[in-house]
Formats: sequence, structure tokens, C-alpha cells
Amino acid sequence: MDSPAMAMEATALPPTGTSATGTAVPRKIVVLDLVERAIVSAVFCRFAYLMLQNVSDTANIGAALMFVSELLAFVLIIIRPLSATLSIRPADWLFGVAGTIAPLLVKPAPVAPLLPEALCFAVIIAGIYLQIAAKVALGRSFGIIAANRGVKVGGPYRFVRHPMYAGYTITHIGFLLTMPSLRNALFYAVALTFQVVRILREERVLNEAAEYREMAARVRYRLLPGVF
Repeated sequence: MDSPAMAMEATALPPTGTSATGTAVPRKIVVLDLVERAIVSAVFCRFAYLMLQNVSDTANIGAALMFVSELLAFVLIIIRPLSATLSIRPADWLFGVAGTIAPLLVKPAPVAPLLPEALCFAVIIAGIYLQIAAKVALGRSFGIIAANRGVKVGGPYRFVRHPMYAGYTITHIGFLLTMPSLRNALFYAVALTFQVVRILREERVLNEAAEYREMAARVRYRLLPGVF
């Protein structure tokens, strides 16, 4: 599963940890894993502060739902085990980190929703439900940088290969309808672009596993049935 770069790193540095499967994890991978968690923690804390402050000031249900949506992902990243296949490619880190940060840079907008609030919230909740279903299926095998943390084939993974990203996209659409602004639209457009790139780069790693290739043969679409 390791790339040539990973194989060389494993030879150069003694293992300092073990993955969930008992695989030795090189020192550099351990350090990069900690860097990933630190980045996510810093950005999430800022996002949580803005959303919870808005909830406190305005009792905004949309902001509260967005906080709940991102909280589970944050917790799963913090408690997940190490993965010896964590990519060390700079491009994987660029798209993984940027794709995670972009939607966390949105801000509550003091404008009227584009659609009735009940409908906007229904879209958000549908997206959160799909996210949670995917996260429950993944368990602690969740991260923002390409790696094989275990191939999942049950739950929403029976319908699309990346249901969590699909859930995020639905949630972001609902949030944008609730708090429309040029800033939020820009960050969500950037996030979606990076999500697509992340999917392709993650599959480069995952396709090295026969189990994933078998799953991909059964589940044709990555994000949106009939489209991609």
C-alpha cells in the first residue's frame, strides 16, 4: 500500500507508532498526523466560536446545525488511530487542508434566506443525516489527508463511494440558502472544487487495495448518482 516515498521513509526512520491494524508507522508519518490534527483543531475552534456566538446572539438554528455538523468530524479526527498509508505528497496536503478550511471560513450573514427557513433547514438536516451515516460507517477511520484507513462498503457507501462529501455538499447548499452572501458562496464553491480533487487523489491511494477496486466496480458513482 505504501508509495515508494513512504517505503523509503520507513527504511530511513524507525517506527514510532502502530496503526489500527498493527502496522508500524514511521516517525515522519506520526509527525504529519499530529500536524493534520493541529490544523483541524485550530480552524475548527475559530469556526465553533463564530457559530456559537451567532447562536447566542440571534438563536440562529442554521448556525447551530452547522456547528453540530462539523463537531462530529472534528472529534473523529482527534480520536482516530494512526495510518501508515498517510500521504506525504504536498498536493494531497494542499487540497486536503484547503478543502477542509474553505467551508469553515463561512460566516453567518444578516440577510433573509433565499427560500423559506423550514425548507432550508430541511436541506441542512438531510445533509447532516448523510454525513453522520457516513461517519458512523467510517468510525475512527476518518481524516482530511489521503490515506487508506480501511475500506467501508456498508451503509451509504452502497450508493456512492464518497457519501460524506455528498452530505457536506448538501449541507453547504442548505446553509448558503439560509445565509446567502457572496463570501459564503465563494468559499463553498472553492470547497466543492477541492472536494472533487480530493476524491480523485484519495482514490489514487485507495485503488491500491483490491477491496476498494471491487467496491468501486459495484458502486459506479463517487459523489452524485448519474453525474459523478
